[in-house]
Amino acid sequence: MVTIKEVADYAGVAISTVSKVLNDYPNVSENTKKKVRQAIDELHYVPNTIAAALSSKQFARVALIVNLNTQTQAIDEITMQYLSGALNKAREKNIEVVTIFYSMLEGMTMDEIVRYFQSQSIFGIIIFGLSKDDKVFHELLAKELFKSVAVDAPFVSKSTSSVWVDNKKAQYDVAKKAVLDGNSHRILYIAGKKNGYVTEYRLEGIRELAQEKELDLQIFYGEFSELKAREIVLEHGKEADLIVCASDLMAIGAMNACIDIDIFRPVCGFDGITLMGYVGKQMLTVRQDFYAVAQAAVEEVFLLLSGEKGRSRILEHKLVKLYYQDIIC
Repeated sequence: MVTIKEVADYAGVAISTVSKVLNDYPNVSENTKKKVRQAIDELHYVPNTIAAALSSKQFARVALIVNLNTQTQAIDEITMQYLSGALNKAREKNIEVVTIFYSMLEGMTMDEIVRYFQSQSIFGIIIFGLSKDDKVFHELLAKELFKSVAVDAPFVSKSTSSVWVDNKKAQYDVAKKAVLDGNSHRILYIAGKKNGYVTEYRLEGIRELAQEKELDLQIFYGEFSELKAREIVLEHGKEADLIVCASDLMAIGAMNACIDIDIFRPVCGFDGITLMGYVGKQMLTVRQDFYAVAQAAVEEVFLLLSGEKGRSRILEHKLVKLYYQDIIC
């Protein structure tokens, strides 16, 4: 393991200077800071507090980096399941976790995030909701300075694992069942966010099905918004035999739009959230076990910290029809 003396020699400064840079002392020139940080990056130096924790097998902190959905007033059930699963598994593994929201890191550079994590004795991170636009996090994962797990994003390296369901197959499976059940040919597909990794894979799934079954497929982006899905269906719903949504929240908006314009169109969703059972209409969906996903993410970061290499871990998904009777206590 690289020592602070090796970093100092590489940067051509004193050991005390490296320590000052690590602790963000103000009386160090920007040029010196740049040399020291470059040396830290190139040597993959791990500060002593973290190194000591690793060598003694007394794990320090793992950060759960969460992107809250601020565009809906509905309870963020998925995030709560993530947090519950992660906290329980962390307790089992004797790992201390801290929750950090995207908004807390907004506007920070990669170097600033690294220093912040190091100041908090964080040496493992689990990122939920990573998108293609989150370039600073992409850079952070590429540096491999922390043992990392990306949930719902295809990042795998020596120090990084990914955990998710097979989104392409899951979208294909649920849409195929809905198509066959209703003998549908004209499909209105409401995708998620254009910058999302899950959106990309789910689109591949519906397109593969459309090509295989020679379906008439219309695609619109609903941004995982109940309101936008509703607006899309109000405008285009009458032209479709079946409405397939890339999230349950959008499926709820789509179904309510169908009711409002007095048309019957089968609607299927993706996720398996409890709210689906309160719509009043039975809808087919993909059920993901978000609690289990978060537990698997903590298990993966534990293995990475124990010396294992990163890998892609694909979890099971199920097709379900949610009934009101199944969700009430």
